[in-house]
Amino acid sequence: MLTLKAEIRSKTDKLDDIRKAGKIPAVFYGKKEASTPISIPKIDFLKIWKEAGESSVITLETPEVIKESLIHDIDLDPITGIPRHVDFYVFEKGHKVEVELPIEFIGVSPAVRDLGGVLVKVLHKLKVEAMPKDLPHDIKIDVSSLTNFDDQIIAKDIKLPDGVELKEQPEEVVILVSAPREEKEEEPAPIDLSQIEVEKKGKEESEEETNDANTSETKKETPPV
Repeated sequence: MLTLKAEIRSKTDKLDDIRKAGKIPAVFYGKKEASTPISIPKIDFLKIWKEAGESSVITLETPEVIKESLIHDIDLDPITGIPRHVDFYVFEKGHKVEVELPIEFIGVSPAVRDLGGVLVKVLHKLKVEAMPKDLPHDIKIDVSSLTNFDDQIIAKDIKLPDGVELKEQPEEVVILVSAPREEKEEEPAPIDLSQIEVEKKGKEESEEETNDANTSETKKETPPV
């Protein structure tokens, strides 16, 4: 079991000061657990997060209390991707918990490899329920069964580890293969010859009118001999 040292903090503590000290502001709460603000060492948390993900039991150890919990939510900095705040869910001992586990797609789809299909991942997490000790790190789904266009894997098709119960809608599509889109070449618009003739004729008439006008002006300006 993973253990993370924590300190109870005051709600009046400035979050920026906590972060400058190399810690992450956090909070733990549960169904029968009041929300309690804490701070955790950033380096230690990053190591545990990489190893545990959001489905392994983490023991929060403070000088005052010890709580078994799961990572419930992480607020990441949109630029650096570094955690800015963490929520821990304290579960009741002897009770199941409902969580969303990340999905890892493995294998190669023949429809993609041989037919040029497109793999469409509809879900990236799967909602399940289990005792905390039975929760896997993630859910692995083999896509090698997708052999033709429009083949799909739905939630109820997924084989879950012992002790893990599906809480997603059974008919929910998890992943499918679609046919590749054909890019149609745009055909050039047909040339309207009649329009060209009208424009040409109009241009010729305009030029004739201009020439006649110029000739008339020239005659007016030339004095009789």
